Amino acid sequence: MRVEIWSDIACPWCYVGKARFEKALAAFPHRDEVEVEHRSFELDPGRAKGDVQPVITMLTRKYGMSPQQAQAGEDSLGAQAAAEGLDYRTRDRDHGNTFDMHRLLHLAKEQGRQDELIQIFYRANFAEERSVFAEAEERLVELAVEAGLEAGRVRAVLADPDLYAAEVRADEREAAQLGATGVPFFVLDRTYGISGAQPAEVFAQALTQAWGRRSPLAPVGQETADACGPDGCAVPQQG
Repeated sequence: MRVEIWSDIACPWCYVGKARFEKALAAFPHRDEVEVEHRSFELDPGRAKGDVQPVITMLTRKYGMSPQQAQAGEDSLGAQAAAEGLDYRTRDRDHGNTFDMHRLLHLAKEQGRQDELIQIFYRANFAEERSVFAEAEERLVELAVEAGLEAGRVRAVLADPDLYAAEVRADEREAAQLGATGVPFFVLDRTYGISGAQPAEVFAQALTQAWGRRSPLAPVGQETADACGPDGCAVPQQG
């Protein structure tokens, strides 16, 4: 069975949703027969490559909230990430263009290292002090090498903006055709579509239902769940 996951490195719910999906997959009896493919979706495709700003600043501009409200949302999101066993820096992170990272993920896919690289990118963006945006290309080279890619090939891709650009755009067009307006967006065997960082139980249900079945794409879980879209990411509400 094939599972496609549309996501963006800048999307905190993609980071959390991946962990929840993997929890369900680990308990799935047929997990060794499930192929997972990560697909590209840019939340902020119009942002210039060098346009980097603090996450709190970005949130206040997108949502029209105060810095205090934005920080409270980050704190709540950090708690939800921690519940999934994830590290999450709730302060002093930044935000920028992710196109080069998506291109490198397509390079990694060719070499069978895509899942390793996306997890390293997530960790670097959400958990580490060093920026994946402000430190420019050498930081991406370092992270890609950690995932098992060859440094010279990574530098060659970063030096040529046309390499793997068509693959990124094709992923984004296909997401639109499938009706994805935000991420994470999971498609199981082209049978079931799951929007947002749903609970692990919903992913487990979908894996069971999709196994061995073929039918038109059908929604699973709540009609809406925490996700990121072009207008920004859902802000967790404090109870």
